[in-house]
Amino acid sequence: MKVSPFFKVKILSFLALAGILIACESSEKESENAEDILTVDEEEAKKLIGYIQSGLDEKSEWKSHWSGLIGAFDAADFNLIQTDTIDPMEMPEMNPILPGDPLFPYQIPNPAGNGTMDIYSYKIEAQDGLESPFLNPDSEVIWYREDGMKERLLFMGPSGMFEDGLWINESTFVVFGYFQEEAGYRPMAWVIELETHKVHRYQLENVKKEYETESYLNQKIKKVDLS
Repeated sequence: MKVSPFFKVKILSFLALAGILIACESSEKESENAEDILTVDEEEAKKLIGYIQSGLDEKSEWKSHWSGLIGAFDAADFNLIQTDTIDPMEMPEMNPILPGDPLFPYQIPNPAGNGTMDIYSYKIEAQDGLESPFLNPDSEVIWYREDGMKERLLFMGPSGMFEDGLWINESTFVVFGYFQEEAGYRPMAWVIELETHKVHRYQLENVKKEYETESYLNQKIKKVDLS
């Protein structure tokens, strides 16, 4: 059957309009989702900044390291850029970092005895038998729980690194590190709330154009020379 040009134009116009409506609806949904992810109420925002400040006070060496590169900063200078839920990738595995391992002193025990947090063993290869330790491209934050289960809470590829971390309380863990962007290396903070399995991602405005990626780890982990 032959279709008239007028009918073809109507069909094309209808398809174009439908495409516009779908694109607008998708854009609105993405906007709504982004708003949900980035929004925390005032009370929670103060609590989270307080966690970061406690972390900076405790990890003064990390703060001093980056202050010497980008200038003085405090917890209030960190901006929340994302709040999201964690899919923890839980599996049975005991902590392989045992006494005698070069990284054992840098495990971070839970204050209530619920296992340890590990932010270095995935990043740093320092086993016996290696001629010299080296950095893997990726980083992980792993919680080895007391019940023998392992949870991967954070993962980052070669564009950044988790450099230090601490327990604020038995269910809140703060991680400090950096993320490399086109502008340079930007200091970051992650607040992990284990009871709700949420992570809040913060960043500083200031960046360092050039950065020796192993510089903080060499300063902190005395038994492992990565240079």
